[in-house]
Amino acid sequence: MTTKDVLAVDLGAESGRVIRVGFDGNQFQFEEMHRFSNIPVQVRGTLHWDVLRLWHEITTGIHAAGKDVAGIGVDTWGVDFALLDRNGNLLSNPAHYRDSRTDGMMEWVFERVPRRTVFERTGIQFMVINTLYQLASLVNQGSPLLDTAATFLPIPDLFNYWLSGTKSAEFSHASTMQCYNPRTGTWDTETLQTLGVPTAIFPTIVKPGTQIGKYQGIPVITPACHDTGCAVVGVPTTTADYAYLSSGTWSLLGLEMTEPVINDASYAANVTNEGGAYGTFRLLKNVMGLWLAQQCRATWQQQGREYTYDQLVGEALNAPPFRSLVDPDDPDFLAPGDMPTRIRAFCQRTNQPQPETVGQFIRTVYESLALKYRDALEHLVALTGRNVDRLHIIGGGSQNRLLNQMTADATGRVVIAGPVEATALGNAIVQFVTLGELDDVGQARAILRETMGTELYTPRHTADWQAAYERFSGYLDETL
Repeated sequence: MTTKDVLAVDLGAESGRVIRVGFDGNQFQFEEMHRFSNIPVQVRGTLHWDVLRLWHEITTGIHAAGKDVAGIGVDTWGVDFALLDRNGNLLSNPAHYRDSRTDGMMEWVFERVPRRTVFERTGIQFMVINTLYQLASLVNQGSPLLDTAATFLPIPDLFNYWLSGTKSAEFSHASTMQCYNPRTGTWDTETLQTLGVPTAIFPTIVKPGTQIGKYQGIPVITPACHDTGCAVVGVPTTTADYAYLSSGTWSLLGLEMTEPVINDASYAANVTNEGGAYGTFRLLKNVMGLWLAQQCRATWQQQGREYTYDQLVGEALNAPPFRSLVDPDDPDFLAPGDMPTRIRAFCQRTNQPQPETVGQFIRTVYESLALKYRDALEHLVALTGRNVDRLHIIGGGSQNRLLNQMTADATGRVVIAGPVEATALGNAIVQFVTLGELDDVGQARAILRETMGTELYTPRHTADWQAAYERFSGYLDETL
């Protein structure tokens, strides 16, 4: 059978890549066309995404691949957006979700729309980075942008527009924003109007797998444009009794569902219901993820101490276990900056030994993440009654063998790590289904299970991890 190729444009919070994915009817092949950094820019006190630089890098990768490809699909991180004027021009550099403009905006919103009502309408967990609070900050500050804007586009759909000329919003990404109502299948205009956000700027929502136009003759197809939506498509599972952990700058741990779970219990657990491909929903929890280790590394780099990620793992491996633990989702860890100092402050506040060495800092981060994964998974299992006997770790973080083993130990479940490029694979799989090369996601997952190399981790030292979890739970209570 002839191999057909598509391009998966995958933009994460730390880096982006354009990957050529081929499918010959039996297995998938990869070729990285272009990889690049995604570096935010601070201008006049506001943190922005450099979308023009990202566009340059995307087109560089596409042109490097040539024109003998059957499709292009874009996926990115969630919640951020761009505003266009009536001529389709970008009004301003899109703000970064870690910018401080959303400080206090959750409270501002809940004064106008009750918190429980927001959850009932959207099913999305409460995080200050959510699009809803970014839009609220524009209203609160009297920004002229909303008065001038003609079109609101989620970040991947900005690039889709520049590629295809079509202004639309893909379902999986739109669903992350706390501006979409999964019960009605439309934007949550009731909440937006109450807050003073103009709703006429919100575009038509399209499903994953929609061909929205062409770029230089190549079909532009919407995968699940949220990167986690793509990553879940790329999970090599043949059973329903699994959970997934998309591990990167953020860790997203969840279950694949056929409908959202919006009730008092899911509200109390602050879980989220995000759209997936082909009528699915991702019931999940966001965990701050490898961001803490990334920011520790960046801080040490500024101090003239260079470490590769492999070196950090080695340092952590040699550090004593369970010396100090932190809640990775503590609000103090959200913004960029001196993460080691913040970790020390958390430990001081909770009467624990403060990390002193690189290995102690990184071991604190990894063990805390593994315990947080257990906490999130237990909430999801309790909510759904689902049997979960294995956890699939996908994405860049699946290469971290130490953290993978810790996660198996902490959760008491078998961990299957890989593939690393699950997001690009999921992006390509949706395109191949649209192009008629695959029947459905189930067929693709069966092929992945047979052809993609994965690593298996079984739980160890469970009594030690149980004791650590009981201690860790006390620190969570202090920071809720």
